[in-house]
Amino acid sequence: MSDRDPRALFQIARASGAEAEAQQPLDLGARVRELRKERDWTLEQAARKAGLARSTLSKIENGQMSPTYDALKKLATGLDISIPQLFTPPSTGQVNGRMSVTLSGQGTAHATTTYEHELLAETLSRKKMLPYRARIRARRFEEFEGWVRHDGEEFLHVLTGQIRLFTEFYEPVDMRRGDSAYYDAAMGHNVISISPEDATILWVTSLDD
Repeated sequence: MSDRDPRALFQIARASGAEAEAQQPLDLGARVRELRKERDWTLEQAARKAGLARSTLSKIENGQMSPTYDALKKLATGLDISIPQLFTPPSTGQVNGRMSVTLSGQGTAHATTTYEHELLAETLSRKKMLPYRARIRARRFEEFEGWVRHDGEEFLHVLTGQIRLFTEFYEPVDMRRGDSAYYDAAMGHNVISISPEDATILWVTSLDD
């Protein structure tokens, strides 16, 4: 393998899908260091995963040597990325400008025997999160027909009153205004009010693409 700058061997795909030579090639050493630190790996850990000597990886990161194509393949495999990704920084300029405002009390209502949901940001399609406000009607665990469980992860934040969060693998937790919890939604979970009035919470559920 020649000592030719490996960045010249690859074309960077533009957002449009067309290919063109990178106008301002990245500093490969800095890019490798950035990827390693994103994973919180030491030089020794990254070198071991890539099957390279620590000294070799150090020289690459510090711009003291140009890696061979074989070394690039090992780096990409160790970092679990494709070779072109070594030369392509994360996109920071792609903004789709989506926004949805839901004024107080104007969410879409959906009531059940245990919860009264108000769905938020209903005007946005293909959301990655499902936000909703919920009034907790249930006062006893027995009011539910078994555990609630679904795909994704979930975050809840207590807005008013007090609740008791039941989860399949943990002891019940009493929570009050300002408290929050984040959990695996595939784990069985139920919430009841333990305050005289119905408690209200903000729930945010992640959605699969």
